[in-house]
Formats: sequence, C-alpha cells, structure tokens
Amino acid sequence: MPSHALKRPVLLVLCACVLVAQSMVAAINLLIPELAASSLHPSHSEILWTVDAYVIAFAALLIPAGALGDLPHARLRSRGGTPIGRKGALLAGLALFAAGAATSALAPDPAVLIAGRGLSGAGAALITPATMSILVHLAAPERRARALASWTLALGLGGAAGNLGGGLVGQFLSWRALFAAMVPLAALLALAVALVTPRTERSAHSSLDPLGTALLTAGLVAVLFGIIEGTTYGWTSAPILGSFAAGAVLTALFTAHALRSPRPLFDPRVFASARLRSASLGTAAGFFGLFSLFFVNSQYLQGVKGYDAAVTGVAIMPLTIGMALVPRLAARWAGRPRAVVGAGLALIGLGLLGASTVDAATPYWTYACWLLVISAGTGLSMPALTLGVVSSLPPHQAGLGSGLGTTARETGAALGVAVTGTILSAHGDLGSGMGPALRTVALLVLAATALVVAGHGDRTPTRTIASDPERVLSRSTGA
Repeated sequence: MPSHALKRPVLLVLCACVLVAQSMVAAINLLIPELAASSLHPSHSEILWTVDAYVIAFAALLIPAGALGDLPHARLRSRGGTPIGRKGALLAGLALFAAGAATSALAPDPAVLIAGRGLSGAGAALITPATMSILVHLAAPERRARALASWTLALGLGGAAGNLGGGLVGQFLSWRALFAAMVPLAALLALAVALVTPRTERSAHSSLDPLGTALLTAGLVAVLFGIIEGTTYGWTSAPILGSFAAGAVLTALFTAHALRSPRPLFDPRVFASARLRSASLGTAAGFFGLFSLFFVNSQYLQGVKGYDAAVTGVAIMPLTIGMALVPRLAARWAGRPRAVVGAGLALIGLGLLGASTVDAATPYWTYACWLLVISAGTGLSMPALTLGVVSSLPPHQAGLGSGLGTTARETGAALGVAVTGTILSAHGDLGSGMGPALRTVALLVLAATALVVAGHGDRTPTRTIASDPERVLSRSTGA
C-alpha cells in the first residue's frame, strides 16, 4: 500500500479509536461518588486505584507498545501465520480494551474492577501508538500535518468526551453501564479497522528488546506510582521516595543496556535532538495544565456551583470548540512551529490564570470563556508538538514516536493532578485552594513555554547520527 493511501474513512476510524481510548482516562472521575456508594464498598485506596490503574498501565506500556507495532512483520506472526504489525497491534489493543471493560463491568469486588481497568489501559497503550503509526505511514508528506492535527484533536476530545459520558452515566445509569458500553463499541471499531484499514509496509529496523522493555516499563511504573500516590502517602514518605529512587535506577539501567545493545527498544541518543526534547516537554506541559483543569472542574461545578453530574459533563464542552476549530488553522502554519507552539502553550497558561479567579459568584459564561482560551491554546499547540516528536525520529519508528509523545502526555497529566491535589490538600476547601492551585500550574506552564520555544526550531531537517544494519537514528539540526 503506497504511503499516499490515507483515505477519509481510515482517518475517521483511527481517530475514533484514539478518542475512545483517551476518554476512559477521564470518564471514571465523575463516577467516583456512585462507585463509593456501590455494593462493592470500595475503600478510599481502592477507589484511587480504580482511577489510577488505567493511567499507569496506559502510560507505562506506551513505548514498548509503540515499538511492538513497528516490529518487522516477518518476525511477529500470529499462530495462523498472519503478520501482526501495526494493524494487528491495533486490533489486539481493541480486544484487550474490550476484555478489560467487560471485566470491570462484571466485577464482583474492587480487586477485579482494578484488574479490569489495568487490562483496558494496556489495550489503550497498544491502540494509541498504532493509530498514529498507521496514519504517518499512509499520509503523503504534504497531508501529514493536517492528518496529525485530526489525530491530536481526537486525543483532546477524548478527555472532554470522557467527562460528558461519565457525567451522563453517573446521572442516569449505573457505573457498570460505562464499562459495558465500551465492549460493543470496541467490537464495532475493531470491525471497522479490519474492513477499512490497510496494512502498512514492513519495517526492517525496529526491535522489541525484552530486557529493555522490562527495565523501561518497570521504571515508568515506579515513577508514575510516585507521582500519582504522592498526595496520598506524602511526598517525603518512604514509599514515594523509594518509588522515585527505583524509577531512577531502572531508567539508568535501561539507558546503559540500550547504549550497549545492538537492537535496543530505542536508542537514548534520540534525545540529543533539542527538537525532540522541547516537543516532549511542551506536550507534557500542555496536558499538565489541561488535566489540572479537569481535576478541579467537576469539583468546582458540582461542589461550588451546585450542578448535577450530567450538567457538569456538558458544562465543560466549551473545551471542545477550540480543539475542533483551531487545529485547521494550526495546520496552515505548520512551517512555523516555534510561533504556533509558543502561542498555544501561552494561551493555556493565560487561560488557567483566568480560571484561577473564579468563585461561587462567577457567572458560568465567564468560566466558559476561560475554557475557550485553554481550548484554543490546546488546539493550536498540540498538532505542532505531535509533529515535532514524530519528525524527530525516522519514519520506521513512527509507533515509538507516538509512544514517546503519549507517554509525555500521560506523565504530564498525572503530574497536573498530583500538583493540583497537593495544593488543594494544603487548604481547607476547594473554594480557597482552587485559585492558588491553578495559578501555580499556570506559572509552571508559562515557564515551560519559554523553555519549549527556546528549543523548538522552525526547521526540521534531519541528519543520520548513527547507522548500521541494526540501527538508524536521526537527529534534528534545526534547533
């Protein structure tokens, strides 16, 4: 199948897959009150793990899942001899996602519910990089920026769709209905993928690297555990400090292994590219701000404004407007990524500063205006940042690039929730803590913006910095 074979039905199916996978990150948050009062009688810790298991499995497995989709087809075959590759990885991800959702829907106790969430997260980790990798290989170079803008839009809309869906389910249905609905939806998406998505050309370079995969995955799990559970145990507690220490040691071991291995999961020297570093930081900073907002949004609208769950889900929908409209403009300015990224991230920071001024007396429409500013910034910056990560790696590592970028997103999201939760816990209530929390997050986003702009050049030529039969690396020379 030639690289210019990206058809609209294929693009729509790929975007639908990533939207559904991302939506389950946020959807559970609005169901926490109903889940806490359910017949499962989960403890506070079990509720937290119901929320976090999906995120930890999703983020920790993204990089090896991306490399799995990039593997040469001849090396990875199903029992029947059919090559798996990127399309097979996507179908396997949808199957895991559905299996996890079914497990959660039928869970007789909290432990099974948490296991189902983790299984769905593993499926999402296969879905997300596979969709981008297929898209990059099918889109012609002149259409790639626009196609990636659509993919990034789906990713952003997933968070808003999760809030809306979770709110509606929480208002009118049982919490089990949310998970049950994901099973036929995933099956329908799998059928669409099987019918309309072509297999992409084989890669001769990628490797799964079992030892490297184990080291990196364990290191990411340790770091994410520390970030997510820091507010529960205390940032200076032994479990959290031990978790961060273990993550640092495991990541260092992965780096040493990858530098010596003839076929590593990925070569750490790719981060010699200033463009890759700045695009990853910018991606993390954008989702750091966005998920800080998601964390306080439902609490503000329900606890302070007095909205019910369904209205709360609808009230955040202004976030979808900028995400839907602005990426088309951003794609036209793809040749000036520094200006686009800088302006977009600055809008996110300024929107958060504006949102930090609201209180119980603030009209909803004022709050909605700040949501629009944040939405416009997200829609402006994220396509360029996504392209920045992908264009910093060779084409045969598109799945790995998606894994790196989405890991940055999920890590930024986890940090946003952790920082916001820590600041809120230091205040007596949401009314007194929301302003300081969002102002702190906004200032951190604006500080990161300066670093991103400094490292994100406006040109993206690449040159090979290492090449042999087993390894090909490219490095940006425009930053």
